[in-house]
Amino acid sequence: MKILVAVKRVIDYNVQIRVKEDGTGVVTDNVKMSTNPPDDNAIEEAVKIKEAGKATEVVAVTVGEEKAQETIRKALAVGADRGIHVKVDGMLEPLAVSKILQKVVDKEKPDLVFMGKQAIDDDCNQTGQMLSALLNWPQATFASKIEVKDNTLEVTREIDEGLETIEINVPAIVTCDLRLNEPRYASLPNIMKAKKKPIEEIVASDLSLDVSPRLEQLKVEEPPKRKAGIKVANVAELVQKLKNEAKVI
Repeated sequence: MKILVAVKRVIDYNVQIRVKEDGTGVVTDNVKMSTNPPDDNAIEEAVKIKEAGKATEVVAVTVGEEKAQETIRKALAVGADRGIHVKVDGMLEPLAVSKILQKVVDKEKPDLVFMGKQAIDDDCNQTGQMLSALLNWPQATFASKIEVKDNTLEVTREIDEGLETIEINVPAIVTCDLRLNEPRYASLPNIMKAKKKPIEEIVASDLSLDVSPRLEQLKVEEPPKRKAGIKVANVAELVQKLKNEAKVI
């Protein structure tokens, strides 16, 4: 079994996001970047499945600029066997990424495609579902537990009502939730070994795909600051303010 894992380079989740003065986007210059957190869970699960003897190869793939190769190196350092870097400048919408991943899947012919449930930069939660539609493969989203069987997967999903367990045929697309596992840290020896593992480079423009944006971003602005709260003397005053000022009761 071969597992392809899609990873994305995003602004680190600990960074305080700042909007550009001209409102054209967020500041990324000299900002710490890292792998999208749910993608770390996807890599960890793929490596665990390989360590259990149920997969023979784990391939990490990323779509992005030159520096996005850092996410591939991190995946290689925690257990992926090789990487694929599809080079493209600028931001891509989920449909464009899905089209590129479809080309990679057609070339690599994996049995499973793992990725994070969503990216923390755009929060779209669309790429896995769109890739499933393009490939006509079954999908299991928001996975918090995965059990590999002969030709199927048993996946426990995080849904609004609680947990849902489904069984899907392989090949399939799985988007991973943060509660799926605890990603490991890369040791120094493995980081050094990762530098010698192969990374194939593909230029997105060579794939003969239309990846032009379909949405126009008009303006980016910070959310309004919350007003300071107030203290009330008793329950009666609280009820009065909720009824007459907030008008929620």
